[in-house]
Amino acid sequence: MENKDDPGKAYDKSIRKRLTRTVLIPSITLLVLWAVLATAFFINGLYVRLVAGSVRDVSIPALTALSSLQQERQLALQYLDSPSSGPQQLQQQEQDSDGKLKGLQEAFAATISSAPDEIASKVTALKAQLDQLPVLRSQVNFRSINRAQVNAYYNGVLDSAATLFDTQARIVPDATAVQGAISATSLFRAGDLMSRETSLVSAAFSSGTFAPDDFVQFSQLVGYYRTQLAQISPFLEPAVRQHYQQLSTSDAWKRLNAAEDSLIKHGPWTSSDQNSVPVSAGDWHALTAQVAQGLNQLTIEQADQVSAAAIDSGNAQLRNAIIGSIVALLASLAAIIVAVRVSRSLVDRTLMTRLERLRNDSLDLARNRLPNIVRRLKSGDPVDIEAELPKLDHGRDEIGQVAEAFNTAQLTAVNAAASEAKARSGVHNVFLGIAHRNQVLVHRQLQILDEMESREENSTQLASLFQLDHLAARARRTTENLIILGGKQPGRRWRKPVSLMEVLRAAVSETEQYSRVQVEQVPDVAIVGSAVADTIHLVAELVDNATSFSPPGSQVEVTSRMVARGVVVDVSDQGLGMKEGVREWANAMMADAPEFDAMALRADSSLGLFVVARLASRLGITVTFDPSRYGGTRATVLIPSNHLADANAPEPADETPALAQVGAPAQESAAQQPAQEAPQPTPRPYPARPLPTPNPRTPEPYPPSAGQIPDVPAAPRVPAAAEPDLSGLRGDDRPRLPRRQPQQNLVAQLQDDPTAEDIDVTNAGETTARTLMAFHKGTRRARGGQNDS
Repeated sequence: MENKDDPGKAYDKSIRKRLTRTVLIPSITLLVLWAVLATAFFINGLYVRLVAGSVRDVSIPALTALSSLQQERQLALQYLDSPSSGPQQLQQQEQDSDGKLKGLQEAFAATISSAPDEIASKVTALKAQLDQLPVLRSQVNFRSINRAQVNAYYNGVLDSAATLFDTQARIVPDATAVQGAISATSLFRAGDLMSRETSLVSAAFSSGTFAPDDFVQFSQLVGYYRTQLAQISPFLEPAVRQHYQQLSTSDAWKRLNAAEDSLIKHGPWTSSDQNSVPVSAGDWHALTAQVAQGLNQLTIEQADQVSAAAIDSGNAQLRNAIIGSIVALLASLAAIIVAVRVSRSLVDRTLMTRLERLRNDSLDLARNRLPNIVRRLKSGDPVDIEAELPKLDHGRDEIGQVAEAFNTAQLTAVNAAASEAKARSGVHNVFLGIAHRNQVLVHRQLQILDEMESREENSTQLASLFQLDHLAARARRTTENLIILGGKQPGRRWRKPVSLMEVLRAAVSETEQYSRVQVEQVPDVAIVGSAVADTIHLVAELVDNATSFSPPGSQVEVTSRMVARGVVVDVSDQGLGMKEGVREWANAMMADAPEFDAMALRADSSLGLFVVARLASRLGITVTFDPSRYGGTRATVLIPSNHLADANAPEPADETPALAQVGAPAQESAAQQPAQEAPQPTPRPYPARPLPTPNPRTPEPYPPSAGQIPDVPAAPRVPAAAEPDLSGLRGDDRPRLPRRQPQQNLVAQLQDDPTAEDIDVTNAGETTARTLMAFHKGTRRARGGQNDS
């Protein structure tokens, strides 16, 4: 079943709608099919009407005009072949043709825009030829053109007209109309063939000579038009066919056929034997004019009847399409209404009631019971899954099977949650156990290094020991990171306030490149003892990353100032800075520290940021990242007023030891591990904030400690040995190096009680060793959190 609460679903949200859609699909499909067919009939009817209308509007006027052009052709040839004749009769015929062609041109202009492309192209071609008629007439009038050219022009115009009629006939989507239109075109061609033969003989009578070539063409034309008429007569419209039979049996028709036969029998003639021609010019002109007029009338009648029938057919198709569409629409709507009512009745009475109950039961499990069970499993409370997760019972049909599938899915989910809770608890314990072991080892290492430093007199060796001591202190912070990630607190504690300056110095001293860090503008304020360790750790993470992800020669500035809500510490570097999206993500993490398991799921997890976020959340400290004025990143730390104390306030008279004894639990945890244990791999550190890859020419910075993991107790103080007599000599006859005097540069809160002694130092190497030891011991006290600190 679909979840109705999910607004992102693009499909229907209820079974009622889906079933209705299933019922509607066949009806709508049928309706669409009928609409397509009805549209096809409708378009076909419109097309038939359009073509038939063009035939009626163009072809019939064209037949009249073309018949006049046929007579004009005959007179033009006679005029050219009879120089003594005048142009009056020809000019009168030209005027008659112009009047009829004007109506044809108007018909062309009215129909060419709406006519089909096939017809429009033929009309354009015919119109272009007619536009050349004035030029031809001028040439005929001045007798500057021969008979062949005149004959070719008029024949070309009439052939283009015949092509137009044939195209109109063949594009009509109606078989009966097509046949009738083709017959009309054939009638026109037969009449034109007869007109051509008439023109040849009339020209021969005018010139007095019937050339052999003209005779051969005449004979062919007679055969062509007679054959054409014989072939098309059966396909003429009934009334037209009857009129054709009347024409073909008329006296004029018979006399013309006899005259044609006699001329063919006689053959060519010249002016000398013209008197032997069996037909006179007057009889020939009279017979051909009468028969040509009859054929032309048959052609017009055939075209008119065919176009009328085509228009009636188109109207009938339109009428049938409209009536059929209305009937189909009503039938489809009735079927749809009945189907929807039946389907909704079925859904409402059977399916919806049971499905709604299944939905309510499933939502109750998903929103109330399952979250409560999963929450108790994560907290480690015992849960009886079988008793607290009742099964859904909705019968054994399809809905019941869906309910059973829900039962299986929820049981699998709860069992998986229980297994995950157990696995997480085990991993968490192992995680903390390893961290405590490392804490004990680093603690012992610092003790040993402290003892070695107190006994060492060689300045070179002492400098190396200081480096080892610095690395061990950083390893301690790594271990403390591990414990913070495990949800516990590091073991270092202060019970007295420590000045902010000493806190910042201690944080800087725990970084690898502390020499690049400049601390300035520190107000005279102290941090309460309970917040000192976490504050040092938090600032150290930010400083370490600032040095690691900025150019090696650049400085990292640590400044602080008092504000209304507390004290602000800014850590600014000169690196490339964060991208805007990364910075927003980091600030969101600082505002709301996520759970560690959620962080572990990210492929680009920044564990250092997680440690900083956890420390800030624990202390109520606000951390934000912004671009620095150097183009790098500025981390702003706001320490609230409840963690501040007056640096000059008197110390409490009675205080408990500050350092929590973490060695015992760590040893206990270690004791629970096997005696021989493979070395654990050191987790790869992550930067406290994402930064670009360093320049290849720049040595790769030490991985930022914000991605490491810490929790170690500070090494207990080793009392300083009594200062030896500086006047004694060593075995190599060189003056003995003086013993260092610890804690000479520390504030009162970080000093131990031993009494300082004034020692005269005369050797330069011994002076260097003593100075380094005193500085190192003081900074170690500040970040180590010893007793009495």
